[in-house]
Amino acid sequence: MIPASSRTLYDEDHVLFRDQVRRFFDRALIPNLDRWEAQGIVDRTFWRAAGEAGLLCPTVSPDYGGLGLDFRFNAIVGEELAYAGSSAGLTLQSDIVVSYIEHLGSEAQKQRWLPRMISGETIVAIAMSEPGAGSDLQGVRTTARREGDSYVLNGAKTYITNGQLADLVIVVAKTDPAAGAKGMSLILVEADREGFARGRNLDKIGQHSADTSELFFNDVRVPHSNLLGDEGRGFAALMSELPQERLSIAIQAQAGAQRAFDEALAFTKDRKAFGQTIFAFQNTRFTLADAATKLQVGWAHLDWAIARHVAGALTTAEASAAKLHHTELQNEICDEALQLHGGAGYMNESMIARLWRDARVTRIYGGASEIMKEIVARSL
Repeated sequence: MIPASSRTLYDEDHVLFRDQVRRFFDRALIPNLDRWEAQGIVDRTFWRAAGEAGLLCPTVSPDYGGLGLDFRFNAIVGEELAYAGSSAGLTLQSDIVVSYIEHLGSEAQKQRWLPRMISGETIVAIAMSEPGAGSDLQGVRTTARREGDSYVLNGAKTYITNGQLADLVIVVAKTDPAAGAKGMSLILVEADREGFARGRNLDKIGQHSADTSELFFNDVRVPHSNLLGDEGRGFAALMSELPQERLSIAIQAQAGAQRAFDEALAFTKDRKAFGQTIFAFQNTRFTLADAATKLQVGWAHLDWAIARHVAGALTTAEASAAKLHHTELQNEICDEALQLHGGAGYMNESMIARLWRDARVTRIYGGASEIMKEIVARSL
């Protein structure tokens, strides 16, 4: 289990909220995990149920229907979601895209979208990556050309989480292609706009229940009022929001690593070989002891990073270091845990196989590990 009781980061309100989250997941998430994995997408009814349970966008102000809570409540949802073995896109909505609308949106945009995001009525995606632009966002080629009181968008995006379900997409586009990073803007595109099309639900190695899509924009016309923030300030906005995104990934990575460890511990204490449990072998005990030590240190560091973020002090370099460390740790522990399962761990129906598959992308999305190292190095 996630070592919640020994962590000083959380108070009694957080403890009660975590219990609520666990009970909701036990009822509405876990019984559906295998079906969602098979169908490649989470039911929309689950989003509405999560909204009704208060799990979506808990930091949003009560002025827009939110709970006005601190990021630690987001962290609890992220931890429990990852520990459950789910890749549902709730954290994208609550930890990433909602911040753009909260911090950059006009009052009309906030009034229109935030209540719907909180209730789960509206699912939002952010379209950054393109076939030729991943970690290097300055390479984006999608354009938003100004025509009178409208923008006309053309381009293609790929690897977009929540892409199949999204009712609204925050599109990263060049409003001035000649201006480099200073020509980048964020445009809101409703999914029912003429010229907008979804491609296939991409066939990924892991995270099968997280719908991930190609999106196409063919002369999609939106009003100028759909501009999110200031024109030409899109790149700066992305940079300012990335620390929370990377912390969110670190949180889920740590929880996923803990679940993999717990699966291996239970399996090795139950399975026997050569007349004794697998746990009785010194190699097994030492492997698990090493993993337990790294997890203990990992939780302490994660709580430090979350506390820094809640205080408004977490730097871009610190958030990047957190993502780097915890995703690498997740992949290391998932791999060791699968090895301890032997052949059983290689079967797709096993939880450790799912955890191992799902972990691999965390070293890539949100900025690859190599980019995280570069960011940390620049801060030295």
